[in-house]
Amino acid sequence: MTHLAPPSRTGWLIPTDTLQRFRERAIVHDRENTFFADDLADLIELGYLRAALPVDHGGLGLSLHQLNAEQRRLATFAPATALGINMHLYWTGPLADQLNAGNTENAWLATEIADGKVVAAGHGEPGNDLVIDDSTTIAIPVEGGYRLTGHKIFTSLSPAWDWLGVHARDNSDPQHPKIVHTFIRRDEPGVSTVETWDTLGVRATASHDTLLEDVFVPAERTVGIVDLGQPPTGYVAGIFPWVLPLLGNVYLGIGRRALDLAIASASARSALSLGGQSVAHKPFTQYHVAEAELALEAVTGQLDDLTTSLTAGEDLGDRTLLRLFAAKENGTRVARTVTELALEIAGAGALHRRNELERLYRDVRAGSFHPPNSDAVRAYIGAFALGLG
Repeated sequence: MTHLAPPSRTGWLIPTDTLQRFRERAIVHDRENTFFADDLADLIELGYLRAALPVDHGGLGLSLHQLNAEQRRLATFAPATALGINMHLYWTGPLADQLNAGNTENAWLATEIADGKVVAAGHGEPGNDLVIDDSTTIAIPVEGGYRLTGHKIFTSLSPAWDWLGVHARDNSDPQHPKIVHTFIRRDEPGVSTVETWDTLGVRATASHDTLLEDVFVPAERTVGIVDLGQPPTGYVAGIFPWVLPLLGNVYLGIGRRALDLAIASASARSALSLGGQSVAHKPFTQYHVAEAELALEAVTGQLDDLTTSLTAGEDLGDRTLLRLFAAKENGTRVARTVTELALEIAGAGALHRRNELERLYRDVRAGSFHPPNSDAVRAYIGAFALGLG
């Protein structure tokens, strides 16, 4: 059960039998802490990684709303695969927006993606709680470009990325430091991966550390430069309408799957106290299921309304960032709540490692940590609502 209509008249992009294989692989990837390489190969073959690009740039032309629907469905089968792919898709979405608007400045990247190249995100850094607003990675201007040195963490798709989108701080003018956004090719001298990823959940994302040691980046790969303290503009600013709803929908997919499994369990298990009837007949089982369905219904409507509005190009006014933050926060928070309820409904059997719910319970916990994390979301929304920001 996906509780979604196909995003286009031609149906879903990923066939159901392919997704079933993803679900079977997810068990092994989680247990052995391995990367979803086979899933990635299948998705590349299907054109999924270029789905958002315009058709005339080698893509499939899926809209923001359609891609969110696809990601929610994918997450019900393989959460870590969906999350890892998110870190590629949030670069392709704003690139598609630029190309559709006639801006071909970054068309070189579209060509790479259309050729099957994988893009990852290099924004995480140890101790940097300002994310892309500042950086501990240093960009030194040199003839023809920059030399970058720094330590990136949570680099999902580490075994497979071809291009890494990064940001770094240019301190060459100490009075006016700048944040430089650019792309690094995997085979550049000075780029290395340190395998650090051994985590509670979403293990198959292989989000290892990336070290940059005096890496030369040509100037033509620069996709944005802003003064320190100023918000990103252009292509980089376009990431937010894509990545935040996508994150919310990935975790919503996890919550939906958890509840469906719990409902199936309650319908199949009998209770001695009910004379052998199923646990589904217990009033508190019905109460917990109702609470979970109500929560999912609310956030599903919120996310679908937002992605429909964004796809239509509606002006959301000064509440744009609030709505984007709320999409990510409510999607991840409701998913956690629903998954916890699902374990209550399914009973103690859900504690077994062989039970899919045990893995989903671990996977869904990662949602609150994605930037902006839950504390940052509340800080922004609280200050905005009080007129302090």
